[in-house]
Amino acid sequence: MNMISRDERKREKGLKKFINSFSYPVKGLKYAYRNEQNLAVDVGIALIVVIFGFIFKVNKYEWAILALTIGLVISCELINTAIEATVDLVTEEYHPLAKVAKDTSAAAVFIFAIVAIIVGLIIFLPKVIALF
Repeated sequence: MNMISRDERKREKGLKKFINSFSYPVKGLKYAYRNEQNLAVDVGIALIVVIFGFIFKVNKYEWAILALTIGLVISCELINTAIEATVDLVTEEYHPLAKVAKDTSAAAVFIFAIVAIIVGLIIFLPKVIALF
């Protein structure tokens, strides 16, 4: 296999390289969506939130907050997946620090998911209450 150093790859320029650079995040999203159950759940919840946004006619500021929140939850999940894959690459054996890395990256997703729920309640709860 022809090994090219990272520095040599970074020196490559041009429209073809720029266009090809978009294939990597798409591949990452496909992998994570197919292999990470929590990401699929996050995407499903995001779709429900978007539907509720249209039903309850959220304003442009609420849309911005919802979009940022959805994007951050999904980004946290992807970072968690990357950390877990990196730890698995480094060691297949149980190691206490590997567990710490995986557990704390999962905790970051968990914390932001709680924040996302709070954001959703702040935006949607008054609209739901107004129906009654």
